[in-house]
Amino acid sequence: MPRLLIFGQGFTGTRLADACRADGWRVTGTGREARDGILPFNRDRPILLPALAGVTHLVASIPPDEEGDPVLDRLGDALGMLPSLGWAGYLSTTGVYGDHDGAWVDETSETKPGAERSKRRLAAEQAWLEWGDQHGKPAQIFRLAGIYGPGRSPLDRVRGGKAQRIVKPGHLFGRIHVDDIVTVVRAGMAKPDAGRVFNVADDEPAAPADVLTYAAELLGVEPPPEVLFDNAALSPMARSFYADNRLVANGLVKRELGVALHYPTYREGLRGILAGE
Repeated sequence: MPRLLIFGQGFTGTRLADACRADGWRVTGTGREARDGILPFNRDRPILLPALAGVTHLVASIPPDEEGDPVLDRLGDALGMLPSLGWAGYLSTTGVYGDHDGAWVDETSETKPGAERSKRRLAAEQAWLEWGDQHGKPAQIFRLAGIYGPGRSPLDRVRGGKAQRIVKPGHLFGRIHVDDIVTVVRAGMAKPDAGRVFNVADDEPAAPADVLTYAAELLGVEPPPEVLFDNAALSPMARSFYADNRLVANGLVKRELGVALHYPTYREGLRGILAGE
C-alpha cells in the first residue's frame, strides 16, 4: 500500500491527502501543532524518525526560512536513506520567475525573483533537486500559481464585503484550482522522472478585477467598487504581488504528464465551487 507523507498539510495538502486516501493510500501530514492525524513539525521540533518508516511518497510545501528548507535541513539524510521512498515533490511558486514585463514564461524561462520569499523558494527548489541527485530519489518541482478553491476563492471575498476590484491596466495573474494541483501532483507521482520542473497554472491569466466581477455575477450581487492600484488599501505583502508581471504557460504538464485541467479558467473553477456548496 502506498504511503504518503505531506510536510505542511495545509489547504492544498489536505485536498491531496483526501484524494489519496480515497484511493486506499495511507497518508500522514505535518503541521505547526499536533491535531487529529497531523504530526507537529518545525525546525525546533522535527518528527520522530519512526514516523518515516514505510513512506513511499513525500510532498513538501513548508516555506523556506532564512536558514533554508527546514525539511531538508532536519530530515534530508534520513529521508534519503529510506529504502521505501520512491518519489518526492516540492510545491514551489511561479514567483521564482520574477518580473517578465507581461511576457509568457515556461519552465525554460529565466528565473529572476525579486521578492526575498521567492528567492528562498528558488534556493529550496535547487536544494531538493540536489538532494534527489545525491540520494538517487526522483524529485520533482511544482511551481504553483495563485491557489483558490472551496472556502478560499473570490466568491468568499465578494461575500465578505471587503473585496476591491483593483485596476492596474495590463497586469494579469495566473491562478489554479486546488483540485487541479492535486491532479498534476498525482500525475507526477505516476511518472517519477527525476529533476522535472512543472508550471501549475490554468489556461487563462486574468486581471483580478475581472475575476471578482465574474464572482459577483455568479452570486447575483453588485461587483465590488473599482479602485486604482495606486489608491488601493493593500498590505505590503499584497502590494508586493503586483511588482511582477508575467503570463505562466502550462503546456508541459499537458504534454508530459497528460493532464487535462478540470478547471481550465477561473470561470469553470468558480462555477464548480458554487455548484458544490
